Amino acid sequence: MALSPHEYSGQSISKLMYAVVISLLPAMAVGIYVFGWAALSVTVTAVVSCVIFEYVLQAFVLKRRITALDGSAVITGILLAFNVPSNLPFGLIVIGSFVAIVVAKMSFGGLGNNIFNPALVGRVFLLTSFPVQMTTWPKPFAVDGVTAATPLGIMKEGVAAGSPVSDLMQQVPSYLDLFLGKTGGCIGEVSAAALLIGFAFLLWRKVVTWHTPVAMLVGVGMFSGILWMIDPSRFANPVFHLLSGGVMLGALYMATDYVTSPMTPRGMMIFGGAIGILSVLIRSFGAYPEGVSFAILIMNAFVPLIDKFCKPRRFGE
Repeated sequence: MALSPHEYSGQSISKLMYAVVISLLPAMAVGIYVFGWAALSVTVTAVVSCVIFEYVLQAFVLKRRITALDGSAVITGILLAFNVPSNLPFGLIVIGSFVAIVVAKMSFGGLGNNIFNPALVGRVFLLTSFPVQMTTWPKPFAVDGVTAATPLGIMKEGVAAGSPVSDLMQQVPSYLDLFLGKTGGCIGEVSAAALLIGFAFLLWRKVVTWHTPVAMLVGVGMFSGILWMIDPSRFANPVFHLLSGGVMLGALYMATDYVTSPMTPRGMMIFGGAIGILSVLIRSFGAYPEGVSFAILIMNAFVPLIDKFCKPRRFGE
């Protein structure tokens, strides 16, 4: 928590959290449209699990004031669901919720004390522990359980096999489809348009600022652009990187988490830019097609150092 002086805004934790929940509704609607009611089932399961785990821990283990319904657990559940496939078994969703709430959030003392983004900790735990289930992607608009590779998966596997990026771009959805959400992937990451609409609502309500998202998107665009100019046959162009995978979800909703991001505008810019560069590095040279979750968690660990470096001067000094 930042030291005084503070500016009173009339906001409360519940108001802020449920404003974020409202802003996530467009992306949820697109997820349901693309993947069917399975997307809603996964989201409801994650939200209910997160709320129950936090309630039980506070009521019967920690013997603390119950804050499970202040909206933070609901957001964790939604964001966890947004970061997994819509065909993920319910048992794994519950396990991911347990890791997110009990391990990543409450073991550090609850809201305001956790070092790492809880939803991303749950997601990365599931990805590393159950890689097959977490990378079995349902085909968009399919009702018979057909699976298909994501655009990032197609690009990663194709480049590894020696195919030029120009040929691989013919196999992935168009930029417009990527922007609108007519593509495969995690439930909440497919539509950049829906995420931007929700984020615009948060900006209007002054729940978040533009610094971290803009810096992250600039970092992704500039670094992927440099790689693309160096070798366009091996590296995808910046537009593809910005519109595919979890870049928009990560920039607009995961990296902007109050607790695990810097407090000053300058710190936010450093934080966001570093996440963008790390995301492209992992995508281009790492073992996974996607790197946003790992990049955000890595930079979460550096937030105290960034805050110390960017700490404003004391009044009167």
